[in-house]
Amino acid sequence: MGKPANPRSKVSRPARPDGRTGNFKFRASPKPASAPVEIAAAPAPVIPAELLVDPPKPAKPRKARGKKEEAEPARPASALDMILAQLDDAKAEQVVTIALDDKSAIADTMVVATGRSNRHVGAIADHLVEKLKAAGRRDLKIEGMPQCDWVLVDAGDVVVHIFRPEVRSFYNLEKLWSDHAPNERLVT
Repeated sequence: MGKPANPRSKVSRPARPDGRTGNFKFRASPKPASAPVEIAAAPAPVIPAELLVDPPKPAKPRKARGKKEEAEPARPASALDMILAQLDDAKAEQVVTIALDDKSAIADTMVVATGRSNRHVGAIADHLVEKLKAAGRRDLKIEGMPQCDWVLVDAGDVVVHIFRPEVRSFYNLEKLWSDHAPNERLVT
């Protein structure tokens, strides 16, 4: 057997309407000339002259040339502000800040927050520790991560307690450290 025949060579093409053979190229037929349609012009609306005038633009303040203004050094965010922002970003619920200035020497501030589940509590604590380490805090102490019922993050001057809702209501730290808690009575 020889070479297979070229299928194109044996196919006959239909003839064009003008009698020529080959590929058809369709063209749009010319439009018949018709009488122009007259459209009635609507009267132009009258616009008050005061609306046509642009109001004067206020002058932009110019910067002094030559001397570069000294930029104010960026104020480092306090640990408390950073912690509260991170807890908000991590969707922590019922965030309470308790000032410990006159109550204890362990820290200046205590933050108590709630997570929805063990995983949420662990994720909040992980993200908080990462954010604090990125800000240069290296003396962090973390307790309770394996169970994630109650995670404590000690950032030095701020102590953060992250609870599951049931555990938070059981221990009720806000009541223990609030201003309304009874003072200890000294036995003399």
